[in-house]
Amino acid sequence: MLLREDSYQILIDQFKWHIPQRYNIAWDICDKWIEEVDRTALVYETGDGIPKRYTFKDIHRLSNQLANVFNAFGLDRLDRIAVLLPQRPEVAVTHLAAYRSGAIAVPLFTLFGQDALRYRLRDSGAKFVVTDSAGIKSIAAIRDELPDLQVVFNVDGVGDGGEDLYGLLQRASDSFESVRTMADDPAMIIYTSGTTGDPKGALLPHRTMIGHMPGVEFSHDFLGQEGDLIWSPADWAWIGGLVDVLFAAWQIGVPVIARRFDKFEPDLALDLMIRHSITNVFMPPTALKMMRTIPAKNFTALKLRSLASGGESLGFELQDWSQNTLGIFINEFYGQTECNMTVSGCSSLYALKPGSIGRAAPGHSVAIIDEDGSRKPHGEVGMIAVSAPDPVMFLGYWNNEQATKDKFIGNWLITGDTGSLDDEGYITFVGRDDDVITSSGYRIGPGPIEDCLTAHPSVQLAAVVGQPDEARTEIVKAYIVLRDGHTPDNKLAEELKGWVKGRLSKHEYPREIEFLPDLPKTNTGKIIRRLLRNSG
Repeated sequence: MLLREDSYQILIDQFKWHIPQRYNIAWDICDKWIEEVDRTALVYETGDGIPKRYTFKDIHRLSNQLANVFNAFGLDRLDRIAVLLPQRPEVAVTHLAAYRSGAIAVPLFTLFGQDALRYRLRDSGAKFVVTDSAGIKSIAAIRDELPDLQVVFNVDGVGDGGEDLYGLLQRASDSFESVRTMADDPAMIIYTSGTTGDPKGALLPHRTMIGHMPGVEFSHDFLGQEGDLIWSPADWAWIGGLVDVLFAAWQIGVPVIARRFDKFEPDLALDLMIRHSITNVFMPPTALKMMRTIPAKNFTALKLRSLASGGESLGFELQDWSQNTLGIFINEFYGQTECNMTVSGCSSLYALKPGSIGRAAPGHSVAIIDEDGSRKPHGEVGMIAVSAPDPVMFLGYWNNEQATKDKFIGNWLITGDTGSLDDEGYITFVGRDDDVITSSGYRIGPGPIEDCLTAHPSVQLAAVVGQPDEARTEIVKAYIVLRDGHTPDNKLAEELKGWVKGRLSKHEYPREIEFLPDLPKTNTGKIIRRLLRNSG
């Protein structure tokens, strides 16, 4: 755990990585806690609201049993095991069993359609899949197209060609000798969310768990304080929910609440947080914007100590809402699957600057560079990059050597995002390289305009893109989702244009506005602006 210091700079200067040569995620997030036999790891709340408690000892025993089941079915080291489940204990159990076996876990999102599943299962060459009855049906329809897939395990029992997982566990030994893995050995393949094209499988080593911790602890104002209890609506198929919350909490012995609603409902989320007295939450900006529709008086019973957010630009309005309604700052963090949690706010250690996503977390070197890999002067916009080597950094893209090479300029991993860095180390996010709008010689990021638009009382969500224009190269176009009770018309469109023009700048206001019932989003809730650009 990070030790509290009096200042950010002291913490940065004194920080040192300790990466053992031999290291396994399963030991670090579970096994080291099992001597405390009653220590709670997970509280799983089912759809009917009934909670079930699991200790670290329970998770250890179940994952050992599953590792023995995998072994009996012929699992070899570095084989891929796909996990197609919502937030539930078997996700963690399957991951740990894979890591103990020296195999590679492949988390998959339950809302994937057949095409998305087929692509990821074929590309990864998954040998086993652990899923439920709904997942079994999806896989059964494409199984003939998956030559590497040998066994599908069903947590709900037998059916549609699946093996009864719990029936097998009951007959398996709860003693298993874990494979002695190296820190650089591969542990999981997480497919990118596809904001800029086909998904790529980011191959992450065991050491990435250690690399995540400083940023996670920062974003929750030193996670691991007495009484901490964490939850996130983010699915455990994605790095934000899986590693940033579940695994990171367990690494320092913090219990986790598991409850994934079929559809995010802000009132249900608030009820869950109040009933369980949850102290730490990671919530993506899209979900926070939905929470903002709840009357302020309903939040008075919350016990939140920290609120972290990332994945999209947060903006001024959400930060103001959190301070005024919840009484806490939102610690924004930044990273991506390939190199996660490298930047974070930590409001208990240093002041957060409006518009900034924070400073580099301890142990990470983050810079703004140009196309030659040279650092840009403070205040200038360039590519956000992370210096290699870095413990949190991926090994490369699975089956895609060229994409791996393209991810680096010299010793810099380029994130594909643009931003600027001030002389105090605060980083301002501008946008993805392909999201930046060039209009009349100005380079315009979509974030501040979207933030300004969502501050209008009629706007629920906003996305801003560049549209080709003969005179200006591009113009700013905004796509708007309205709050209930507001009617889209030309009068409102003109009002919104004036709203941005008066609050930001005359060169940044949207010259075109289109109202939509919803915005295209990835399964992690990020707006897919390229689909809006392509729609014209």
